[in-house]
Amino acid sequence: MSNHRHFIIHKPFGYLSQFVNNQNKRKNKKLLGELNDFPEGIMAIGRLDEDSEGLLFLTTDGMVSEQVRSKKVAKEYYVQVDGDITQEAIEQLKTGVEIGIHGKKYQTLPCEAHKLQSEPNFKARTKKLRDARHGPTSWISVTLHEGKFRQVRKMTAKVGFPTLRLLRVRIGTILLNDLPSGAIIEVDAFDV
Repeated sequence: MSNHRHFIIHKPFGYLSQFVNNQNKRKNKKLLGELNDFPEGIMAIGRLDEDSEGLLFLTTDGMVSEQVRSKKVAKEYYVQVDGDITQEAIEQLKTGVEIGIHGKKYQTLPCEAHKLQSEPNFKARTKKLRDARHGPTSWISVTLHEGKFRQVRKMTAKVGFPTLRLLRVRIGTILLNDLPSGAIIEVDAFDV
């Protein structure tokens, strides 16, 4: 029997995917530890940047972290982009695009991508994005088997449709569903 603990969380907008603030330039940032009294040694499996929202796993077991972050486990994102995305741009996302990762060129792996037929039913963000005066937006689904630094944002910008809002909605077989922003569920294991 393992003494490790595992959590599923809907990471809210404006929080860093970390528990300790060890950088001077991030003095007034919100950390995940402010949402709950998590156990010692807790870590986020993968990350969502401060402006991203959605499904995030937390664990005290580094081996589980490695398994979930592997290329075997798909991660799906719903992405609101600036403009009415074209099928050509979707095809570019699917085949892979060249982005910069820490100053080096990187060719993303092929992925699944499609335009959503209707806007997902997510609660409005606490910080308003923009309104109709700024032109149209569209929503897409992007499913990756990798997770480079700010990858989805870089990919959509590369094809000419910058990301406005990003939510991870699935990791493996686990769905965000109706889990409200900031909600935390403790689980026995991640059945991904």
